[in-house]
Amino acid sequence: MKEALLIIDVQNDYFPGGTCELYHAREAEDNIIRLINESRKAGRPIVYVRHINPPDDTFFLEGTPGCEISDRIKPRPEDIVIDKNYPNSFLETDLEVCLRSLEIQKLIVCGMMTHMCVDTTVRAAMDYGYKVEVAANACATMDLEINGEVIPAETVQKTYLASLKGVFADIV
Repeated sequence: MKEALLIIDVQNDYFPGGTCELYHAREAEDNIIRLINESRKAGRPIVYVRHINPPDDTFFLEGTPGCEISDRIKPRPEDIVIDKNYPNSFLETDLEVCLRSLEIQKLIVCGMMTHMCVDTTVRAAMDYGYKVEVAANACATMDLEINGEVIPAETVQKTYLASLKGVFADIV
């Protein structure tokens, strides 16, 4: 089964000093670096997804340093970079065409934010017929709030991974 590593939205705005800092972003990035190294050794294609928000948003603004992929995991010329404007990495992008042209059947998914773009992309990947593994320690999220109650990032992370487990993906 031909695999690809799919790295979602590991962009500067999610790290300390960025406009939308995530919980344990550096730790997740350290694990992404390990996945990149393993993928390169295995000859596995690496696909980066970069989110670009509209100009009236507060982060991931095109042309700003915060929108750029983290320097620690910069793509190489042989890697694929897909830009997106929605949480779902497949929506109005060339991701599906790219993966089919490479004859990919399985995605190893990592990145940011677990509760938004990772979750949405994993669910869509299942709809497209891909087998999916999510590298839990290579994903990051943030505290969320509803009705004045803060849900800690650790709880958000566990909840979203648990909801993906089984039907949508294997969590590794």
